[in-house]
Amino acid sequence: MENLILTHEQIQYKIRRIAYQIYEANADEGVIILAGVEGGGLALTRKIKKALEAITPAEILLCQVRMDKSNPLKGVETSLKPEQYANRSVVLIDDVLSTGSTLIYGVHHFIKTPLKQLKTAVLINRNFKRFPVKADFKGISLSTSHHEHVRVDITSRKHAVYLE
Repeated sequence: MENLILTHEQIQYKIRRIAYQIYEANADEGVIILAGVEGGGLALTRKIKKALEAITPAEILLCQVRMDKSNPLKGVETSLKPEQYANRSVVLIDDVLSTGSTLIYGVHHFIKTPLKQLKTAVLINRNFKRFPVKADFKGISLSTSHHEHVRVDITSRKHAVYLE
């Protein structure tokens, strides 16, 4: 059985709010790098990028972050080369923060390069983590059990988040 957690309209509001928070944290930046984790994180990143471009004159660069989520030790690859995000502000984005492994390995990849700042953003922050990583910008925090699953659908015309 699935329960609706966020409606399409609520998700649109959360995306705009996250975009404004990113803008506020980067108001003096000429370029902001949005690094989306492939899958739901990349889809969310594209939506945040569109919202951010409507409110800031800064150039917003999209960076795809690829990793094997079941085995992140295999490494992280990005569509931008390190010199393209060096000494810039980077926001690492995923759709759901569960255990923290995806974000911690993503953060580990980016901190190998000198950055101006590195922040994280998620639509759903689940309140159990194995790794010491937090979301700087989040849509909603949920207290869920380990056996429950959060499903984010932001690729269809009608966005929704479900607890299954």
